[in-house]
Amino acid sequence: MPAFEYEALDMGGKTRRGMLSADSQRQARHELRRLNLTPVKLSTPRAERSGQAIGGKAPRIKASQLVVITRQLSALVGAGTPLEEALNAVAMQAEAGPARTRLLSVRERVMEGWRFADALAEDPKSFPSLYRAVIAAGETSGDLSGVLDRLATMLEKNRAIKNKAVASLIYPIALAFIAAGVVTALMIFVVPKIIAQFNAFGEELPFLTRVVVGISDWVVNFGLYALIAAIILSIAAWRALKEPPIKLAFDKFVLRVPVLGTLMRAVDGARFARTLATLFSGGAPLLDSLVGAQRTVSNSFIRERLNKTVTMVGEGVSLAAALKRANALPPMLVHMVAAGERAGALSELLDKAALQLEEEFDTASTIALRLLEPAIIVGMGGAVLVIVLSILLPILRLNALAAG
Repeated sequence: MPAFEYEALDMGGKTRRGMLSADSQRQARHELRRLNLTPVKLSTPRAERSGQAIGGKAPRIKASQLVVITRQLSALVGAGTPLEEALNAVAMQAEAGPARTRLLSVRERVMEGWRFADALAEDPKSFPSLYRAVIAAGETSGDLSGVLDRLATMLEKNRAIKNKAVASLIYPIALAFIAAGVVTALMIFVVPKIIAQFNAFGEELPFLTRVVVGISDWVVNFGLYALIAAIILSIAAWRALKEPPIKLAFDKFVLRVPVLGTLMRAVDGARFARTLATLFSGGAPLLDSLVGAQRTVSNSFIRERLNKTVTMVGEGVSLAAALKRANALPPMLVHMVAAGERAGALSELLDKAALQLEEEFDTASTIALRLLEPAIIVGMGGAVLVIVLSILLPILRLNALAAG
């Protein structure tokens, strides 16, 4: 049965908006009048008007929107609202765009008798496989509201970690670019003009000054070519990292880098633990939960090591023993899993492990960035000092010659 978006006036003259299902626009208008509403505007959803299926080329739902949608659905379903009505209510609250279009399309499938997870599967870009797996587990266990709530929490936590990592790097990166720009400008525009004045006297320049002049000449003559080469190499490296063998080797190297490797293990460990807790507590079997949690790990080397964990758990080995043999995630997480298995509270201890790993990441990243920022400032100050000294030394020598 087709769905129609409507705008109507109630008995008090207030504008009402919503959606209803009817065989035709005529029947939809009749239904609105039966509800004491005067139709003002009636149209099919944008997804139907454009002729695009839910998985078409329209833009996907943003990650931030998905968190809000999941939280709203959890509240409505938990309050006893039928799923199709909850989907309609959330869609009407969303701004006109991809989110509303997708939700209305999902609602239609649910009204046709589809399972919620299957309806979401028609748009894999907006609703990733892990998201659908959690929803499917909730439908199977009969606790869809609780699973939606835990899913929203998981999405918020994962997004918070990612946003913190990105936000923390903005200032150091901007500072590094500014420092590089200042030093480059001095080398290109200031040093050559000042040194030209000294060359007019025909005196031999000090060693430090000659070194700076040589660097300045190289930057002026070959700096642009070096910049182009660096851009090309960066693009080539970015594309090379898409190749599984190269990415595997690179990710393995990253884990061995001091501080950075620890941070990467903490981030992936927290994401893995929280996802596993969400899936397992939602009613999914442990092996399926483990496979789903493995997909959220960003480091390909850790993900490959976890393949061994999945295989061993499938053969009957305990999760803690399998994780210990894989030797990919932080030891603290392995100990918490072992304690959770002994106490029969695996989900709760996984959540605690994720929280602790997130706190460790926050602390370590804060310390590392606080050390990085002054290091960049000191580096820029050192470079400027060298340039200033290279200019002052000839001046001092000329003053000495004039005084002699």
